[in-house]
Amino acid sequence: MPSPMSSEGTGARRARIIGKGWIQGVALVMLFGFTVMGLLAYRTYTDSMPQPSRVVAEDGSVVFTSEDITAGQQLFQSRGLMEYGSIVGHGGYLGPDFTAEYLRMEADSVSTQLTAAGNGDPATATKDMLRANRYDAASGDLVWTPEQVTAYERAVEHYTAMFGPDAAANGLKPDLITDPAQVRQVTAFIGWTAWAAAAERPGHDYSYTNNWPAEPRVGNSPTGDLMVWSVLSLIVLIGGTGVMFAIYGRWSRRIGWHSEEAPALSFRQPGEVGLTGSQRVVAWFILTIAVLFLVQTLVGALAEHYRADALSFFGFDMGRYIPFSLARTWHVQLSLFWTALGLLGAGLFLAPFIARREPKRQHALVWVLLVAAAAVVVLSCLAEAASQHGVSWAKGPLFAQQWEYLDLPFVFQVLLTAALFIWVAIIWRSMRGRLRNEHVANMPWLFMFAALAIPAFYAVGMMARTGTHVTVAEFWRFWVVHLWVEDFLELFTTVMVAYVFVLLGVVRERIALGIIFMDIILYSAGGVIGTMHHLYFSGTPVEHMALGAFFSAAEVIPLTFLTVEAWAFMQLGANRHGKDAKPFPHRWAVMFLVAVGFWNFLGAGVFGFLVNLPIVSYYEIGTALTANHAHASMMGVYGFMALGLGMFALRYLIPKEKWPERLARTSFWSLNIGLAWMCFATLLPLGILQLRYSVGTGYYEARQLTYITDTVNTIIEWGRMPGDLIFILGGVLPYLRIALLGARHWRQGRTVESFEDDALYEELDTRRQSWRGERAELSD
Repeated sequence: MPSPMSSEGTGARRARIIGKGWIQGVALVMLFGFTVMGLLAYRTYTDSMPQPSRVVAEDGSVVFTSEDITAGQQLFQSRGLMEYGSIVGHGGYLGPDFTAEYLRMEADSVSTQLTAAGNGDPATATKDMLRANRYDAASGDLVWTPEQVTAYERAVEHYTAMFGPDAAANGLKPDLITDPAQVRQVTAFIGWTAWAAAAERPGHDYSYTNNWPAEPRVGNSPTGDLMVWSVLSLIVLIGGTGVMFAIYGRWSRRIGWHSEEAPALSFRQPGEVGLTGSQRVVAWFILTIAVLFLVQTLVGALAEHYRADALSFFGFDMGRYIPFSLARTWHVQLSLFWTALGLLGAGLFLAPFIARREPKRQHALVWVLLVAAAAVVVLSCLAEAASQHGVSWAKGPLFAQQWEYLDLPFVFQVLLTAALFIWVAIIWRSMRGRLRNEHVANMPWLFMFAALAIPAFYAVGMMARTGTHVTVAEFWRFWVVHLWVEDFLELFTTVMVAYVFVLLGVVRERIALGIIFMDIILYSAGGVIGTMHHLYFSGTPVEHMALGAFFSAAEVIPLTFLTVEAWAFMQLGANRHGKDAKPFPHRWAVMFLVAVGFWNFLGAGVFGFLVNLPIVSYYEIGTALTANHAHASMMGVYGFMALGLGMFALRYLIPKEKWPERLARTSFWSLNIGLAWMCFATLLPLGILQLRYSVGTGYYEARQLTYITDTVNTIIEWGRMPGDLIFILGGVLPYLRIALLGARHWRQGRTVESFEDDALYEELDTRRQSWRGERAELSD
């Protein structure tokens, strides 16, 4: 039977094989989503919390300038403080939220001064003083009262001690910042965000940060908008889920994973499938991601240890060399690096199967890409270390660390973006012949478009430079953290998984296209505008919170649907053997992908929606509940996705007789058990306790090191160790061993330059087999 993809070389362009309605639906969703995002970008630039040209005392003396705020912000980043604590809620979770801390210190200082001056009601006077907005937009000057100026000077004294002689005791690198001028600049940056957290937005009765953080001393409490949009979010979730299941019940035979009119298959076994030169190089991609995965888990375990014992690493002063902030920086960066490299490698492995040809010297380009990407990873991590250690020459875009999740210095960010575009060019080089004969709505073009979206949307992060206004930087940064990771990486992986099943003959291309277009519509309908749920309290206008809350609730709906579909997905391969004795060779690749569906629903859906509700986020942002969501969704979704696609490639790279079935099984179950232990035994209970403390006692108190390291929390933190050991020893190391086998045997087997149709399977003519059997019986 001819393949539906056999038109290449005939000179005729293959027509569109999916209904026009799907294309129109995607176009409308994207047009609506990015039009709204464009309007929100405009509002971010025009109506965010203002950065004053000067902060002056009532007598006209200058306290600090806009240049001091920017310099302090850059120093805050270069020393890794956003990976230690947080600013306006975003950052690390060992240290305090500096915005909330300064606001508390300022309120206490002002109240003390007013009491000493004989004020009869210092609490009310403090609240009125800090909520009063004395910013003059015409001149750019912000006038502070004498009490506020004195509070700033006392904050400088506090941070001089915290970043200097007391740094090690606070879980920081010893003597992190000792230059008095630099301390004043960092304090200016922090103090400016605290001013915006209390000062009322003109024309409204709430602050620039929507009254965040919760601080009764300055009158910060949940706003009416925050409560209303929390309720509406729940309505969207419940109602949308009901509509989705109604649609699924009506058209379940037309949507989702199913094998319509598909014959019985015989899957070609490892050793029977020849590979191209570039596909063989992918073995080294997989080994690289396995090594980075191991390093990422080790520095993650070190960062976790600091939460249980901030002063030493089993008696060794590790904080002097790899402090918490650097360990967390590497942990976060490597998680993005190895998962992204895993998807790049998978794309390179699939492209020759899709194109059915290998251009000359393609393997050399893949080698160049791998070496370049590895160099960016290693050198950027070293540059971050130099920046955090304050090495005198480690300055500028080559060394200065940037915002959380975009920590790598700007030069390396540019180089990584360039490497991603080179990856797209390599895939284009492989597929251009195939693309000439395909309609742009068919799968080869969708694969190409999805690949192009990866560097395109990562490049948006370059809008968030070290000197960019913090609110504007947050807006563009979360295009990468949310829109790039949770939407377009999701899209690319969906295209790849669908293509894997098409290449295996498990589903027809028309069915796969329906899955892809449905995925784009469902995820983008909520995911694009839902990006704004990260900016509730970052100094943006209230519409960012309203739209972010409303549309982020809709993101849970497709995750629920995909969880229902996970069982059908898992059964696709197992149910397609017919009467052939050859086994389905990709059991563990499919199992990893099924785990993606489970963790997508739990980590991104349940845990994500828990922290996305505005009223919950108001009290929990920057707590262990955020970390719980991040770990379950990042590792559970993109980690398992990269590992599963790597397992697919390794099955063909490793000779059949060398395949370590036991290692694959051990790695899969250990990674899942370890991640579940991490979430349910540590991060979730810690987050619930911290949320309770935040609501009952105060957000400032819940973010203090004294609370994070109290006896109960410390016991829970130590209780995570068995899960970490299972994850690393039973999960990461066996996967690394499998990757080593792939690298060891990368040249073994038949190397080809082109593929026939249906290279990975053959269809069994069961009717002919049945007729032959009946004839044999009659002859007997």
